Amino acid sequence: MPAGQERIAHHPRKPAIGSLATHDPAMAFDPDSMRAEKQRVARNSVLVAIIITVFKFVVGFWSGSLGILSEALHSSLDLVAAIITLFSVRVSDLPADSVHQYGHGKVENVSAFIETGLLLATCVWIVWEAIRRLFFHAIFHVEPSIWAVLVMGLSIVLDYGRSRSLKRVADKYSSQALQADALHFSTDIWSSSVVIAGLAFVWAGRAYGIPWLIQADPIAALGVAAIVMSVSWRLARETLDALLDAAPRGIRHEIITQVRTVPGVLGVERVRIRRAGSRYFADIAVGMARNLAFQAADALVSEVRHRIQHLLGDSDVVVHAEPRAPITESTFDRIRAAALRNNLPVHDISVQDLAGEIHVELHVELDETMTLIAAHDRVTALEADIRAHVPEIGSILTHIESEPATVETGGAILRDRALEEKFKAIGASFPDVVDVHEIVFKRVRGHIFLSCHVTMHDNLPLARVHEVQTELETRFKQEAPLLRVLIHPEPQTDNRR
Repeated sequence: MPAGQERIAHHPRKPAIGSLATHDPAMAFDPDSMRAEKQRVARNSVLVAIIITVFKFVVGFWSGSLGILSEALHSSLDLVAAIITLFSVRVSDLPADSVHQYGHGKVENVSAFIETGLLLATCVWIVWEAIRRLFFHAIFHVEPSIWAVLVMGLSIVLDYGRSRSLKRVADKYSSQALQADALHFSTDIWSSSVVIAGLAFVWAGRAYGIPWLIQADPIAALGVAAIVMSVSWRLARETLDALLDAAPRGIRHEIITQVRTVPGVLGVERVRIRRAGSRYFADIAVGMARNLAFQAADALVSEVRHRIQHLLGDSDVVVHAEPRAPITESTFDRIRAAALRNNLPVHDISVQDLAGEIHVELHVELDETMTLIAAHDRVTALEADIRAHVPEIGSILTHIESEPATVETGGAILRDRALEEKFKAIGASFPDVVDVHEIVFKRVRGHIFLSCHVTMHDNLPLARVHEVQTELETRFKQEAPLLRVLIHPEPQTDNRR
């Protein structure tokens, strides 16, 4: 998988911003158990919807109550919606494939959108029939009975149970389809209560001779329609937002705020968020220092991804690293940035102010198999890049070094006691040197190489350490025809590591 990209596993969700959630990344849901639980609660919802719908239609036709018939139609559409929900949760949790590269989560959003259309169709019929009975004197007869009340009461009990179980699983796995079902059935409780009240008023109107109370049934039906339309509008807005890839409210600002607190992030360039079913997909670009090493940049990207994961929970997060120049960037940093752009390793950068003109010297490492003309062309391009981005530089002198391209073979480790003692004596002549140890001579391709460890005082400035190393190399080469000297400096309190 490319650097900066990672697919996040399923995670539990806890209350957070709006409909979003944070979670503990140390915990994770098993995908199989998640699918099984979602499908089980959806199947139970279908069974309950069948029972409620049948009872409501039977009692509605028997009593002639428009309120109960409207509730029966509402429940029948809820049954269709529950079947669609069962289908959607089965499909939405399927893994991504070559055709559906973002997974199948949008099926849940489409399911919720279909439910919205069904609910609105129900409302149109209920409102039309209620207006016809109220204002056009349509002939109807309502027969309130204990059976009608019992059926509506049973509906309330069953709706309460399944709405709670649906909401629990929906919140646990952030399933929009199950949330839509839970919302429907929780409002069914209130609409059923309105129907019972309408039947009670009709009974009271007949019992006490109050004719206008008989109109309470179609009025109750209008109340049901109002509740359903309110739920439909809320659901339609949420599903359209998901289908149109609208960012969750407030989370973009929260992501930017959180990411900006990550040490090393220079700015947030872009934030894009979309939702498919219960999963979020986030695409974010962050600015970071252009001189940052690749592994350090990767660690910074991982931290940014971790912060977003805490906000979005079950999500697929892609973080793009954008190289930027920090405000505090020095001339040395800008020179190194030019070398990185040209993919050239540099060292021993020296910047001097000579009579008001800035002069730069640096060493560039190139493959030892490269020809002089090719090496010079690379260095010339680097110098032009440095001048373009550091215009205050007057002159540049580049030292070309050959970097070995192959592993050196052959040779042997040599011992020369007399020469070792001379080198130790040379080290002792320097006030800043405590001792010289682990002296090793190697013969490679007919040349002698020296490596050794030099102990110095703990608080010696690094600039002085480099000076001492250079002076020691010179003195060592005077004592023996050494091709290369490599000195490893160590502090006095830790001089054996």
